[in-house]
Amino acid sequence: MISDLTLSLLKKKYPVGTRIKLVKMNDFQAPPIGTLGTIKGVDDIGSLLVSWDNGSSLNLVYGQDECEIVNE
Repeated sequence: MISDLTLSLLKKKYPVGTRIKLVKMNDFQAPPIGTLGTIKGVDDIGSLLVSWDNGSSLNLVYGQDECEIVNE
């Protein structure tokens, strides 16, 4: 379970439209490391909803997957 404070901080750090780069994802269907994407939102359990540039829409799981914000 994610705290309300953590969820609020995630939503502030990753507002809709934020560009990210994949660092690590524990999923066999994951896009390749380094794939860029755009944040579509943060759900109630803290997952980052992402539209990946390669067409994937696999979410990043809070506490397991990693990304970094990119400034384009």
